[in-house]
Amino acid sequence: MAGRKIQDEREARACLEAVDQSGMERARWARANGIDGRSLNAWRLNLERSPKQSRLRLVELVAEDSADVSFRVECGPFVVEVPSGFDEVALARLLEVIAAC
Repeated sequence: MAGRKIQDEREARACLEAVDQSGMERARWARANGIDGRSLNAWRLNLERSPKQSRLRLVELVAEDSADVSFRVECGPFVVEVPSGFDEVALARLLEVIAAC
């Protein structure tokens, strides 16, 4: 008999944590704890696919004349050029967004 389905994200995270702590295979743990293994696996896949940082926000950038560029930051395929008077807090936010990509 298949076990009961997991009801919400909180329960799914708790079950997945318990599986990790048990050292058992997910399917075996699910059977032993009366949980539907397919439900547990579906939650695991969905949680793995969901964004890790929910605080990620997009910030609009407006290009200006690049003649006054004083700083150039390269992060993988991304290049950010900013004038010397660029706001440090805004630059930190921009780099955080780039690092999350």
